[in-house]
Amino acid sequence: MYSIAVAEPGSLAMVAIPVPQLGKYDVLVKTEIAGICNATDRKLIQGHFPGIGIDKYPLLLGHESAGRVEAIGDRVVSYAPGDRALGGMLFYPADSRYTSAWGANSEYTVIVDHEAMVKDKVADTAHGWGDRYMVMKKIPSDISLRDACMLYTWREVYSGIAFDFRLRKGEDVLLFGAGAVGLSFIKIAKLYGIGKVVCIDPVGWKRERAIAFGADDTFDVTDDLTTIIELKYGKFDVIVDAVGSETVINSALPLLSMGGRLCIYGVIAQPTMNFNNGRAPLNFTVIFHQLPTKQAVSDSHGILIDWIRKGMLKYEDFVTGEYQIENFKEAFETTTAPSTLKTLLLFH
Repeated sequence: MYSIAVAEPGSLAMVAIPVPQLGKYDVLVKTEIAGICNATDRKLIQGHFPGIGIDKYPLLLGHESAGRVEAIGDRVVSYAPGDRALGGMLFYPADSRYTSAWGANSEYTVIVDHEAMVKDKVADTAHGWGDRYMVMKKIPSDISLRDACMLYTWREVYSGIAFDFRLRKGEDVLLFGAGAVGLSFIKIAKLYGIGKVVCIDPVGWKRERAIAFGADDTFDVTDDLTTIIELKYGKFDVIVDAVGSETVINSALPLLSMGGRLCIYGVIAQPTMNFNNGRAPLNFTVIFHQLPTKQAVSDSHGILIDWIRKGMLKYEDFVTGEYQIENFKEAFETTTAPSTLKTLLLFH
């Protein structure tokens, strides 16, 4: 089968690897569609992902795919051939030359049936269980594969709002960034019941979309931005950085209230981070949400499925490009363009 690999930092290739062999709780999924994660995938391609050194390359890329079940292990109870599912990965590639960077951009992936392992009372590390299996889910027949791909982003954003950042209904938020994550944050925060959301982004059309999604106000990035926002809104109890940038974080600190929460969403590429103490309040909390807890993602799933069914969340609002898998290099290149939100890869 084929898989997209980062041969070395900066170099993508399509490679041939063996189809995975199934264990008794495993589900073989033929990939039909996959999403590109603008932050995580880009850092892996560039060689800047925390904890993954040059010795881990080449690695198999991707963590946002959906497809159809082709085969199941003999203890599987939650899936049947023909079902659609999301969350398939290649944690243990059959080709030892490659390391897993989750490997979801592959012709086939593997899901592990968490519910079956719980039923058999073997959902523990001694039997190879991992909490990552909790986020692998069957896709209801009335949910499109494109919406299923967006669930990766939406579940992480919801889990950030409801669990990690502990945002309270009616609370006002200053948000930096209106990419796929930032716009999802606005949409989901408003559905969740958050109060005022003020968004900062340098791209005009993204600010317009932020307003359309429910943002109460938007601002461009200017030299006197802090003064402009503080004069209009004062300071904020919650500031969310959806960019993952030390520069953005330090620019936000003067707008944070005493005792406020600075919430950082996304993987920070640099190994250390410096806070400009002279710009910060004397009392504030920093919350990192580089990856959500798997329990939070699992708990978010049903709520978001319901919102999709009700038309409250639509992939069309976020997907700006679709590419056949053989054009994967072009697809990844476009993720750096200001005109891009979410890019999908279509498998044959």
